[in-house]
Amino acid sequence: MKIGQLELLAPARDADIGIEAINHGADAVYIGGPGFGARKSADNDVADIARLVDYAHRFHARVHVTLNTILRDDELEPARKLAHQLYDAGVDSLIIQDMGLLELDLPPIQLHASTQCDIRAPEKARFLQDVGLSQLVLARELSLEQIKAIRAATTVPLEFFIHGALCVAYSGQCFISEAHTRRSANRGECNQACRLPYEVRDAEGRIIAHDKHVLSMKDNDQSANLAALIDAGIQSFKIEGRYKDMGYVKNITAHYRSLLDGILEQRPELSHTSSGHSTFYFTPDPAQNFNRDATDYFVQGRKEDIGAFDSPKNPGRRIGWVNKIGKDTVEIETDANTLLNNGDGLCYFDLHKELVGMAINTAEKIAAGRWRVVPKDPITELRHLKVGTELNRNRDMNWQRLMDKKSAERRINVRLRLDETPDGLALNLIDEDGCSATAKLAIAKEPAKDASRSEASLRENLSKLGTTIFNPVDIVLNLSQPWFVPASLVNNLRREGIEALEAARKATLQRLPRAKPVEPPVPYPEDTLSYLANVFNHKARDFYAKHDVKLIEAAFEAHEEEGEVSLMITKHCVRYSLSLCPKQTRGVTGVHGTIKAEPLELINGSEKLKLVFDCKPCEMHVVGKLKRGVAQSKVKEIQAVPIQFHKARPSL
Repeated sequence: MKIGQLELLAPARDADIGIEAINHGADAVYIGGPGFGARKSADNDVADIARLVDYAHRFHARVHVTLNTILRDDELEPARKLAHQLYDAGVDSLIIQDMGLLELDLPPIQLHASTQCDIRAPEKARFLQDVGLSQLVLARELSLEQIKAIRAATTVPLEFFIHGALCVAYSGQCFISEAHTRRSANRGECNQACRLPYEVRDAEGRIIAHDKHVLSMKDNDQSANLAALIDAGIQSFKIEGRYKDMGYVKNITAHYRSLLDGILEQRPELSHTSSGHSTFYFTPDPAQNFNRDATDYFVQGRKEDIGAFDSPKNPGRRIGWVNKIGKDTVEIETDANTLLNNGDGLCYFDLHKELVGMAINTAEKIAAGRWRVVPKDPITELRHLKVGTELNRNRDMNWQRLMDKKSAERRINVRLRLDETPDGLALNLIDEDGCSATAKLAIAKEPAKDASRSEASLRENLSKLGTTIFNPVDIVLNLSQPWFVPASLVNNLRREGIEALEAARKATLQRLPRAKPVEPPVPYPEDTLSYLANVFNHKARDFYAKHDVKLIEAAFEAHEEEGEVSLMITKHCVRYSLSLCPKQTRGVTGVHGTIKAEPLELINGSEKLKLVFDCKPCEMHVVGKLKRGVAQSKVKEIQAVPIQFHKARPSL
């Protein structure tokens, strides 16, 4: 990616969704392969990825494949073979976490640092650049100033998440799932303990919060910060969502394509990395998709309202309130423009602040702004409903039907010129990227009987590019006089020209170069690594040893000790979000003013977690124990030293 180029990077659960991401304006997509991706149920076979690659490359868009789990020793060779298969399929880069891969005989494919690499410091970013990673996805928790500092220390493209679900932990630094269930988040099997409800107690056992989802974040939305992120040094704008459905990817990709195009129009020094322009048959609206409300997280500094504490579900958008409740019906007041549909999903918060769903079986408009609704399950869905309750809609069937249809097309501008040759005609084509092609037609030149009609017919037949990826913006007839040319021959000439232009475009798309590591090997910024470095195989250990790390502890997944340890490190602070930070409570009297600073305790059933607050970096540690006896085929522990847990230290 060149300086000044911007990449909109969209997720793809499968190849078909990836193709629609391209149609809706993505410059690149990221997708999981048949294994070793950090979203275990979002796997795709190599043949399907090759199909996506072929389509994306027509627009000079890129396909990046996630190979971003930490690997056991017995998985290194299968991972190496998969990397070669993906390279042969035309994939543009691999997104990796495990540094052991850098010690393998990989193909000359570009490597990008995954979010699990937890890049928060300029020193670590520079190190990863120097060992051969060509693009770095930065931690979601960074502020604009922190991004600028990393930009100043590096030259490779920087990638940043701009939309979607937020992991509360620093990515790669959460081990709750592994500790409680032996399902490792770093191996794509997170059980999402962060979305559970917890009781929060202080050091004296007093209940501070009851059944609150205090580790559940709102969803990321950087719509208002794109220009600031560009100025801070971000070039790749990443949408989260490899589990998301087609409608989500269409809508969110179109939303950010529109916003970025608006910036590009105002700033001619910037450009996007792929070709073509998308036309949308709908107005993008992020609120229509599943979301937990929105936050821009820490980009503009710490804020109190980043949590989705009441519910990790989709609360939808407000449409009105309950006016009357019948035996199996409910009357709803809405504004005059609201349309309810059979199959819509409504929801509301009950007296316990629990989100309750209600599916519409039939909706009948009885007056302007008034609807009579029959729920699908009246007994259950009307049980806790009260007159005056505010209602939200979290599923709009009209919107879903719109997303099920063709909702966009993407075209590349092309200019066509028809010239005379000694033995006939030649059609020259040149597209917006400067790619050109020529197709020739041998034909005896015969003057047209109706000059104006012949010229109009030639233009019309040359412009018929509706089934291609091209859009004619100019057609020049460079002829000494109007000639009669049968429409069938013009159509064949046009088709041959388009095929030649596609071939020329394919030939000009160069593979992304693999970066060469700095020699001699640069030292890692620290000489000691705890389990937080996720070293799970011998090759990863060899990598860090080569870079002057003296003491390397095995990954959390390799241990069996029951010792208490940080299971999550996060920039989110429960104390701060509950207005209990010592800075917030200074001078406050009463219960809140006497709450001890730490620890706090989170309780969900029999599970207990301790919260410890590290105020200097303004971070929170969620502390717990590894459980013995949880079923799993135990992996062979690598020979790392030392094997006992050390006190968690902030990772670079």
